[in-house]
Amino acid sequence: MARVLLVDDQELMRMGFRMVLESQDDLEVVGEAGNGEEAVELARSLRPDVVLMDVRMPVVDGVEATRRIAAEGSSKVLVMTTFDLDEYALAALRGGASGFLLKDTPPDGLVTAVRSVASGDAVVSPSVTRRLLDRFLGGDGGELRDPGVLDVLTEREREVLVLVAKGLSNAELASRLFLSEATIKTHVGRILSKLDIRDRVQAVVIAYETGLVRPGER
Repeated sequence: MARVLLVDDQELMRMGFRMVLESQDDLEVVGEAGNGEEAVELARSLRPDVVLMDVRMPVVDGVEATRRIAAEGSSKVLVMTTFDLDEYALAALRGGASGFLLKDTPPDGLVTAVRSVASGDAVVSPSVTRRLLDRFLGGDGGELRDPGVLDVLTEREREVLVLVAKGLSNAELASRLFLSEATIKTHVGRILSKLDIRDRVQAVVIAYETGLVRPGER
């Protein structure tokens, strides 16, 4: 059973999400919050598996709330937004969110996303991630992070990170590099561990910020 905290300043939106999620036997809504401050407090007390987080809210916005919740490490955050090119969403991903979801996602897509994040996967689609990064990490390709942070990676791991950042799935990576999917999963796991990050979304952000992958590259 995955336990979910709903965070949105619109009560009707929360009601809709609750109806969708609680129609599933393996999902339970354990609380609701109308702003980021309430979200942080409830996440701390309820320790849900997933926080479904709106970004534009009063008191404390979803970006800051995401940072605080991710820093405590007890819950994963799935960001919700109305627009697929949203600087707030990118800021939340940088702050530790495990995924990015549009509010017009169909009900089955919402359920799948929550399950994926609860199980430890990232759910933001590679194409949306790339558009966000291309837009908001700077069109000039300037480095925003010391590329020396990647020195802990082997050449193969750097190669895998480049392809992850370009949106390839594990199956596509295995085909491209002539490796098994199990080996690819091992490489990805080592990348996350060495860079001290939680998931593939954070790996993509670091790849762009260090200049390993440049905005606009495919």
